[in-house]
Amino acid sequence: MRETTPSAMPPCFERWCQKFDRCFKTKAQKAGFRHYLGGLLGESERKNITQMAKNTVGVEYNRLHHYITGASWSDEEVNEQRLALMAECGQTRISGGFSLIVDDTGHRKSGNFTNGVGRQYIGEIGKTDNGVVSVTTHLWDGKKSLPLDVALYHKADTLPEGKKDKDFFKKTELALRLIDVTCERGYRPGVVLVDAGYGNNGQFIQGLEERHLTYIGGVAKNRQVRWLKESGMCESLSLEQVASSWPAAFFERITLELDQPKQVWVAVFSATLTRMPLKMKTFAIVMNAASYESATEIDYLMTNAPETVATADWFVRTYSGRNWVEVFYREVKGWLGWREYQVRDKRSLMRHFTLVFCAYTFILWQKLTGGLRRRWATQKLNTFAAALSAWRNAVSFRFVRWLTQNLDVFAAYKASFGLVWA
Repeated sequence: MRETTPSAMPPCFERWCQKFDRCFKTKAQKAGFRHYLGGLLGESERKNITQMAKNTVGVEYNRLHHYITGASWSDEEVNEQRLALMAECGQTRISGGFSLIVDDTGHRKSGNFTNGVGRQYIGEIGKTDNGVVSVTTHLWDGKKSLPLDVALYHKADTLPEGKKDKDFFKKTELALRLIDVTCERGYRPGVVLVDAGYGNNGQFIQGLEERHLTYIGGVAKNRQVRWLKESGMCESLSLEQVASSWPAAFFERITLELDQPKQVWVAVFSATLTRMPLKMKTFAIVMNAASYESATEIDYLMTNAPETVATADWFVRTYSGRNWVEVFYREVKGWLGWREYQVRDKRSLMRHFTLVFCAYTFILWQKLTGGLRRRWATQKLNTFAAALSAWRNAVSFRFVRWLTQNLDVFAAYKASFGLVWA
């Protein structure tokens, strides 16, 4: 059911929102937080301000728009409070040695008035288009997937002074800033996971090593590596040449227990990069077949972990955790309106992204603590989608009960759109 009203929200929602009241100065801001969060969690496919206000009895568009664009509150403070709440409960607390996933995501956006919009590579469509891109940090600790921080990326040609503009930072620079924010909170990742877009960037890799962080990064197949042969001679080849020259006996078969078991073949070796000849790295070639000739998917990975740690099994099982950020992107874009904001300036965009984080974390918190399972479901809520469905079921039930007691209010609400509740 698309329609709802703040009066019909389950008590757990109000208890959650009360924990954020310290971040807001007025009753209107506190109400705006509840209304925006409730709209993001609602069943409507569209999550822009107009649709959220239209689907919620007792919520006005102007007030909701002012909350996200003009009210004086800090998205950074709200985000810190969100993570602090997760740390208060043993079931939701961040476990030590977690994997910190750094990635970026983009979506199409028409026009040229939205902050950060421009022609750039959009990962979800796999090509360059007009859109908005943001960099995120995300954690996976073996039990939960949790977003940490987000930064809006400005392409140089979208800024008045180009690369000299004070707001211009490369994606890798934004990523290092977000990693620093995580470490300053006292969260020390066991390993940082990045794709080839970051793993191929020498300055980013150097930044991780300067921070004494262990990482696994994807690297391009044409990346040149160098190692000593038994004869004592130094050989330099691309990773693709290495993979194609090695016999099948060099690759170890490993079974990953995912939703469906997946077999991969992995070869691990140590070498140096031609551009960083003094620093030994450990590389992994991961194929979906036993031989290079028959493989249709080949990944090349690099780490600075010690050789005793960087085994074939460690490589693939640890790096497989990077997929959780892709799952998160699908969930927030498909169900929580990540790309359906109705604002243009940077501050409002960051507020929207932060509130999407809050909506996601609310469902995650309910899933981990079992609140929704105890009252609103007869089966285990093992996925975010299942927990969100249980939440929406709870809201629908309470709205129907509210509706039977407030038919006159609902009829007046429909009449405001020129409709008759007959």
